[in-house]
Amino acid sequence: MRNNTGPYFIGNNTCMFSCWAPEKQKVTLRIVSPKERDIPMEKDDMGYFHVNVADIPPGAEYYFMLEGEKELLPDPASNFQPHGVHGASAVVNHHTFPWEDAAWKSIPLEDIVLYELHIGTFTEEGTFDAVIPRLDDLISTGINAIEIMPVAQFSGERNWGYDGVFLYAPHVTYGGPEGLKRLVNACHQKGIAVYLDVVYNHVGPEGNVLHRYAPYFTSRYKIPWGDAMNMDDRWADGVRDYISNNPLYWFEYYHIDGLRVDAIHTLYDSSAVSIWELINQKVKSLRETLGRPLYLIAESDLNSPRVTQQPIIGGMGFDAQWLDDFHHALYTLADSRGKRRYEDYGSMHQLAKAYTDGFVLSGEFVKFRKRRFGRSSAGVGGNHFVAFTQNHDQVGNRVKGERLSLLVDFERLKLVAGALFTAPYIPLLFMGEEYAEEAPFLFFCDHQNPELINATREGRKKEFADFRDEGEPADPFDRNTFLQCKLNWLARRQGRHAIMLRWYSELISLRKEHPALRSYNKDNIQAEVIEPGMLVIHRKSKDKNKVMVFLNFAEHDTTYRVPAGNVLWKKLIDSRDARWNTENIASAFLPSEITETNFVTVPAICIAIYTGAQ
Repeated sequence: MRNNTGPYFIGNNTCMFSCWAPEKQKVTLRIVSPKERDIPMEKDDMGYFHVNVADIPPGAEYYFMLEGEKELLPDPASNFQPHGVHGASAVVNHHTFPWEDAAWKSIPLEDIVLYELHIGTFTEEGTFDAVIPRLDDLISTGINAIEIMPVAQFSGERNWGYDGVFLYAPHVTYGGPEGLKRLVNACHQKGIAVYLDVVYNHVGPEGNVLHRYAPYFTSRYKIPWGDAMNMDDRWADGVRDYISNNPLYWFEYYHIDGLRVDAIHTLYDSSAVSIWELINQKVKSLRETLGRPLYLIAESDLNSPRVTQQPIIGGMGFDAQWLDDFHHALYTLADSRGKRRYEDYGSMHQLAKAYTDGFVLSGEFVKFRKRRFGRSSAGVGGNHFVAFTQNHDQVGNRVKGERLSLLVDFERLKLVAGALFTAPYIPLLFMGEEYAEEAPFLFFCDHQNPELINATREGRKKEFADFRDEGEPADPFDRNTFLQCKLNWLARRQGRHAIMLRWYSELISLRKEHPALRSYNKDNIQAEVIEPGMLVIHRKSKDKNKVMVFLNFAEHDTTYRVPAGNVLWKKLIDSRDARWNTENIASAFLPSEITETNFVTVPAICIAIYTGAQ
């Protein structure tokens, strides 16, 4: 990949360096190892400085010096920061890694079961390489795609990743560029697709030197992190290059299969060709060059179908978007305390709408926002949404970082999991969810600036001001806060955790085996609310495969009359069956077969799935 963004190692110990500084007249390249030297750079008409340097091996370290300044600055598009955010940048040769995935063509988006993980807490070692031995555990559960939380170089050793400073540099303590490549290579050899979480709406606060080079930020818009990235103000072209070339970098050099783009609603752009259209154009071209699919998934707070519509009709061109509404509608029914966090949710009819439409809030007045919000997504295929019951945000943005396993009982955990895998959306799990991990996922970081440390601590306290009765948030800078979040891999083989792991495996298998559960056609879904607390889902596929799903959230048994249709319903799974019971004692459970017009009594807090044949 040759473009103006960042260094390009050509080969034969020759590297082309590039630096965008349109308002500067002079930029000098300072090589600091293996042999120190200063090399002047030449400026082109677009404000880029270039120079080709010979006798420079991979691993050579360098800085840039801007005119009128004595300070040495790392490269904004650095491929590797071996000494952290304040140190020198290093040359990386992206042509010599021994890839073994030439036959890999990825997995269609419609067929994936996503698994979000954080490199630092997924294993005790907290590295890319340490993930590899755990891949077989994921495969045995039915997971075939991982979504890695952001790995762009951030300050310190530990961070969620959303404070990344060098967007092209995999974090050094995780294993740097070579470590990430080894992980992707291993995943592809085992049939696992790799998605990477990327952040384009802001840059982390510590070590950020972008403003020293050029107008990367604009005061035209304000976002939660300060000035917005400059997509449409003076000198925006270089910033747009910096952002739009980043997906290509991950796709080409790291063989990444897809990107999850963080909070797209905070990247403002009034250009005739938006940044999303520009990215879409470049990714489409690279797809054709590489001959494999490359996917883009958005996190959006817009509740707008425009996110996945094509740019030619004014859309943003994403393949899918996260569906927060599904989580909110489901969680508020599973946990009676959920209404406190999501005041606009909590009715069974909303969960029904989440199944049949997608967006629950689609133009209604929303108390949380104090305005009308959203637009209907009824006509948008389910394959354009990613649904979940937990993710890093939903867990980590609680005072105590509790997972759902500590918020609801075991029966409700099974119910919620079943609801996810019977929904017509791409399912996503948060690491450890599959075996009811109990370790928290707290917010943690490792900045060094005392003022920034204090500001972060105070910011977290203010964020949870309405939840003071739940206690004080953990100190994000205490290393123990981070260590508490490590997964307990031994738990998955023990007691109720092992039962939950088998439950998830069975749900994933059923979804793969039955076309009606695999279908993303929302037109073939009926959701019937049975008061006061049960939802009955009817789904069918093109080949007339049918399933009927009972979701009883009520604290009591609920009776339902099966509609006529000359169908014999056979039970596939029942959460009240003895094999899913922690005491291994059968409780009230549903019959193995049901015929039309039968009255069926569904036990309290239960999910059951039936398949139908005429």
